[in-house]
Amino acid sequence: MDYEFLRDITGQVKVRMSMGHEVVGHWFNEEVKENLVLLDEVEQAAKTVKGSERQWQRIGHEYTLWMDGEEVIVRANQLEFSGDEIEEGMSYYDEESLSLCGVEDFLQVVKAYREFIQQK
Repeated sequence: MDYEFLRDITGQVKVRMSMGHEVVGHWFNEEVKENLVLLDEVEQAAKTVKGSERQWQRIGHEYTLWMDGEEVIVRANQLEFSGDEIEEGMSYYDEESLSLCGVEDFLQVVKAYREFIQQK
């Protein structure tokens, strides 16, 4: 999982992720927005679910982060379908709306993001 941190012309941090993990970058850009308290919450949740069968999720404005002891799923909230909304033959998966990765990989990005922000 490759990533890049940039600052836009206003100085705000933007995250770009490799193909297949773009939605993780969207989560940082739309939900985190340099909120280190949210990152603390995510890191604490990772410690809580590690080695257990517990799960944790954080529903944000645009994206939901779900985590268990092994993987992280970031999903656009717009992906919530109920009943027969989706046409036959269509897939729920959309690379721009859903991403899965390992907890350790995700926490490495969280750590790097935190370090990048603190370089101001």
